[in-house]
Amino acid sequence: MTHLKSFTAAIALIAASTLTATACETTLRSSDTHPDGYPTVEAVKAMGAALSAATDDRLCVEVFHSAQLGQEKDTIEQTQFGVIDFNRVSLGPFNNIIEETKVPSLPYIFRSVDHMHTVMDGPIGEEILAAFEAHDLIGLAFYDGGSRSFYNKERPITEMKDLEGLKFRVMQSDLFVDMVSAVGANATPMAYGEVYSSIQTGVIDGAENNWPSFESSGHFEVAGYYTLDEHLIVPEVLVMSKSSYDKLSAEDQAAVRAAAKASVPVMRDLWAAREKASEEKVRAAGVEIITDIDKTPFIEAMVPVYEKYVTTDKLKDLVTRIQATE
Repeated sequence: MTHLKSFTAAIALIAASTLTATACETTLRSSDTHPDGYPTVEAVKAMGAALSAATDDRLCVEVFHSAQLGQEKDTIEQTQFGVIDFNRVSLGPFNNIIEETKVPSLPYIFRSVDHMHTVMDGPIGEEILAAFEAHDLIGLAFYDGGSRSFYNKERPITEMKDLEGLKFRVMQSDLFVDMVSAVGANATPMAYGEVYSSIQTGVIDGAENNWPSFESSGHFEVAGYYTLDEHLIVPEVLVMSKSSYDKLSAEDQAAVRAAAKASVPVMRDLWAAREKASEEKVRAAGVEIITDIDKTPFIEAMVPVYEKYVTTDKLKDLVTRIQATE
């Protein structure tokens, strides 16, 4: 029933927008859970502008931000069915659908953001994008998701034992549930839009995310401790519905791919500026930031997670190649 309601709401909103989107021959709809102005939202707008220019306004993109079309899990299904044309989603929700996405979602798989860029901009990233097609999606580009760290309202986390007994929201991914369990905390899969009230009311003690998400969601208002353990550097991905893509000419398909790639440096520049601004705002609000932390025990605790999820030769090869990338 929940899925049916979200499908119905999305179709109604898209139908209403069709009445006003008359400038272009075809207006393609894109979903994002983040608010207007967020780097991913603005990057997709930039992609749309590039696509319009390349096609002489035959193709335009309208971005539905702020989860107007639903939370990520629901919008993935809508994109697979062609109700939504484009979707910006973290790789996490894809972990149970596309096995290749598990590898760049592994804790501590990337040594730094620069390492992630090198991997995902290269042949390994293209290989992972190609895996989406078998699931009725076209993988177009990877965006930044920053470094994810734990935040909570109960106490500062300076070592792994401080996590014991705390309840943390995670994305709806089995891998993330096991990651949190591995460090001794309790994982609660939950839609992003439910986190603020759940921390506020005590349903959960905290969550884990990057600086801009921690700030823009307002979670810093209800979670006063932020520990920079940087356990995840999970890329975001921009995908297109395969059914929508297949309706385009080869020339327009190429234009879509080129516009998506061109939006990546736009997103990264916006992300760097937003990350700095968000950190400054959170620090000014008085949130206690814990930076003096030994990551070694956290990394060692992830061995069982790797053993559970990196089970095929293909995934083991991906891990080896990522770790070998300079």
